[in-house]
Amino acid sequence: MAELIRIYEENPNPKEIQKVVKALRAGALIIYPTDTVYGLGCDITNTAALEKIAQVRGVKLEKANFSFICEDLSNLSDYVRQIDTQTFKILKRNLPGPYTFILPGNNNLPSAFKKKKTVGIRIPDNNICRALVAGLGNPIVSTSIRDDDEVLEYTTDPELILEKWDHLVDFVIDGGYGDNIPSTVIDLTTPEPEVIREGKGSVEIL
Repeated sequence: MAELIRIYEENPNPKEIQKVVKALRAGALIIYPTDTVYGLGCDITNTAALEKIAQVRGVKLEKANFSFICEDLSNLSDYVRQIDTQTFKILKRNLPGPYTFILPGNNNLPSAFKKKKTVGIRIPDNNICRALVAGLGNPIVSTSIRDDDEVLEYTTDPELILEKWDHLVDFVIDGGYGDNIPSTVIDLTTPEPEVIREGKGSVEIL
């Protein structure tokens, strides 16, 4: 059974954040708010948790396109190869924000992602998820939680999220109603930036 924890985005309670961080380190799966839709996440360094998250999503871990949620751009060099000045400027100008930027992965990727040539980097404009990453000391691997409802693709109400995911995750963080528009995905590994999915973030930034 998942535990519902209320955390306020304006001023995340350090005690509550630490409770979730401790659980993440122990392999917990969490659902948490971002600046777009609610995400399903786990500690990037915990292989058992990564396997669980892939199982929940019904995908093979090595083929999964999960995002890496980072606290800020200083995390980049951990998993991303050297990028040029132009690429860095695009990132600096638009993060934190509702974007997933696809960047070239380096050799430090966790073993589960070793075969991946690229990684999707997210730095959401949301204090809760950035506080979680800061407490954890490394990125959270994340994927959006989709809904079976054909009208509304993403559930925005934490109570309904808890109802649906109760037996699949350990914590649902109630950070208020979420958005139902996902992040804009932009590939920065191509000669010209390429928009893979148009979402909440404007594509006129390029």
